[in-house]
Amino acid sequence: MEQHQQAKRAAVLVAGSWGTALASVLAANGYRVSLWTRNAVQAEEINSRRRNDKYLPGCELPGGILATTDMRTALDGAELCLFVAPSGAMREVARQAAPHLQPDMLCIHATKGFESESLKPMSLVLSEELGRSRSSIVVLSGPSHAEEVIRRQPTTVVVASEDIAMAEKAQDAFMNSDFRVYTNKDLVGVEVAGAIKNIIALGAGLTDGLQFGDNAKAALITRGLAEIGRLGAAMGANPLTFAGLAGVGDLVVTCTSKHSRNWRAGYMLADGTPLSEVLDKMGMVVEGVRTTKAAYLLAQQYEVDMPITSQLHEVLFQGKQPREAVSHLMGRLKTHEMEVIG
Repeated sequence: MEQHQQAKRAAVLVAGSWGTALASVLAANGYRVSLWTRNAVQAEEINSRRRNDKYLPGCELPGGILATTDMRTALDGAELCLFVAPSGAMREVARQAAPHLQPDMLCIHATKGFESESLKPMSLVLSEELGRSRSSIVVLSGPSHAEEVIRRQPTTVVVASEDIAMAEKAQDAFMNSDFRVYTNKDLVGVEVAGAIKNIIALGAGLTDGLQFGDNAKAALITRGLAEIGRLGAAMGANPLTFAGLAGVGDLVVTCTSKHSRNWRAGYMLADGTPLSEVLDKMGMVVEGVRTTKAAYLLAQQYEVDMPITSQLHEVLFQGKQPREAVSHLMGRLKTHEMEVIG
C-alpha cells in the first residue's frame, strides 16, 4: 500500500507561497510533487536546501517535493495538476501546460481573482486554454494562509466543481488530519467569494491604518459580505455559499490576519503611500488591487451596487483620499440592511 501511495504524482504550477504550501499538503499525503517555477535559482534552493525563503521564510519543506523549471518534466506522469499562478499569469501558464496534460488528469486551481482584460474567473480561463469543460475544473478556496498550512496548523477549506465527482477526487487528494476539505457544487459562488474578499481586505487594512477601530472594521466586513452576495447572486451563485468557508470564513481571516497581503497593502495605503510604492514594498502579488478593477467593471456589467468596491477603486486608481472615501460611504442614502439586489 505504501508503494502505491508513493507512486502517485502531482504537479503544482507555480512555486509561490500558496503553491508551495499546497505542494506540502500533497507531499504529506503520499504524492511525489513536481513544483514548477520559472526561476532556476528558486528551484535550486527548494531542491538543495528544502526552503523557499522569498515566499515562506524560515519554513522547511517536506520530502517528496522536487522543483523544476521544465513544464514537460513537471507534468510527466502526474495524475493531478494544481494551478496556483497569479490571476494575471494564469492564462499564460495554462497555455504552456496544455500540451503536456493527460486527458484524464484532475485539474484544480487555487487562485482568487478575475482576469483583468476579460473579467473571467480562473475556471473559465483554464477551460478555454486547456480545452476542457468548465464542469471538469475544480477550485480550492477558503480561510487558509500559506504561512499556517506549511506549518501544518489546522486548516479547513472547500473544493468546488459543477461535477461533484471531480470535487470529491480533489477532496481525497488534499484531506488529512491537519487539512480538512469540504465539497461544494457552487463553482461560481466559491470563485466570486474568493476574489471579492480580497477587495474588502484592502478596505479593512485602510480602516485599521486610519485607526477607525473595531466597529468600523466589523461594519466593513459585514457590508463587504453583502457586496459579495449581490455580485455572486447576479452571476448565478448559491447564496448559501457566502455563509460558508469560501465566503464569510475567508473574508474574516483575510480582513483580520497579519498574514494577509491585501490587509497589509491597505494598511500602508492609509497614510497616503502611493499604490506603486506599496506594491514595490510588498514584493509579491496583491490580488485585491487587480480584482478591484475587475469587480468595478463587473458591477457595472451586472448592474449591481458595490459601494465599497467603487470607493476603493477611486482610492487605488483615481487618487481619492481614504478618509474622503469613508466619509462618502457613511453619507450614503439610507437603505434596508436585507436588500440583496439593487
